[in-house]
Amino acid sequence: MSIFFVLIGLSLLISGSFLVAFLWANKKGQFDDTYTPSVRILFDDIDENKKKK
Repeated sequence: MSIFFVLIGLSLLISGSFLVAFLWANKKGQFDDTYTPSVRILFDDIDENKKKK
C-alpha cells in the first residue's frame, strides 16, 4: 500500500517538472514562430534538389 504513495508522489513530481519545462519554453518564445512550419516543406524540397546536382 505504501508503494502507491511513492508512485503518486513520483508521478506528481514528473508531471510538475514537465509543466515547469513547458512554461519555461513558452516564456522564452519557443512557440512564437507560426510561419516557418507552414513553409518548411517548400524549403526542404529546394535544399534536396541542390544537393542532387
